[in-house]
Amino acid sequence: MTEKKIFSDVSEKDVTRAIVEGFSKAFSDYVESDVIIIGGGPSGLMAGRELSAKGIKTLIIERNNYLGGGFWIGGYLMNKVTVRAPGQEVLDELKIPYEEVRAGLYMADGPHACSKLIAAACDAGVKIINMTTFDDIVIREGNRVAGVVINWTPVSALPREITCVDPVALESKMVVDATGHDACVVSKLEERGLIKTKGFGAMWVERSEDLVVEYTGEAHPGLVVMGMAVSTLYGLPRMGPTFGAMLLSGKRGAEVIIEKLK
Repeated sequence: MTEKKIFSDVSEKDVTRAIVEGFSKAFSDYVESDVIIIGGGPSGLMAGRELSAKGIKTLIIERNNYLGGGFWIGGYLMNKVTVRAPGQEVLDELKIPYEEVRAGLYMADGPHACSKLIAAACDAGVKIINMTTFDDIVIREGNRVAGVVINWTPVSALPREITCVDPVALESKMVVDATGHDACVVSKLEERGLIKTKGFGAMWVERSEDLVVEYTGEAHPGLVVMGMAVSTLYGLPRMGPTFGAMLLSGKRGAEVIIEKLK
């Protein structure tokens, strides 16, 4: 009996070659970018979308194999995400369905909201490298941040005797710390005595959301801080599972970068 053929004739070597050549081209193209965003959570994705939509060459680096951070699951492993007004305006912009829980408080399904945000960033033209860990910063004259040092995420899980894998560096005009409470990029500056973090404060949603957006901006020459990294740097209250400030912080950070790049 003749087997019915459904798919085209492509061998294993063709698949492998496509992956290697495709990744190599994209990686080489973004060795030098306008903006490198460390962290693919809601603020990083939002900023990436805004920047790419303006034609700014933007790369997002994410240590996990997935994007979105806590935007997938909201709080306490219950996959509803909330935003307070005016955050619903971003949900409208991204065409994310939601419901009004009470005046000024809105709720969406986490997976739907997160996948829409990721798609919006990709549609705008942002490039993404995942399973890649931020390792260090590149510094130029005047201690200006001018790029990042990265390595494969799995390297950190290798046995100690075989982890002497040197990282590589990427250059950019601006770097963004969107790594959440870890504030990984800021921490590298602090290790070198170039900045001082205060650590995030206790939960206070109403104050935190306003303050995170207000304090979003350039924290050091060449480095913009957004999302919960802002809270860690400036000692602001934590905000928990509500995401309006994450989205608006990403927008605010993008505005700051666009102005800096003029």
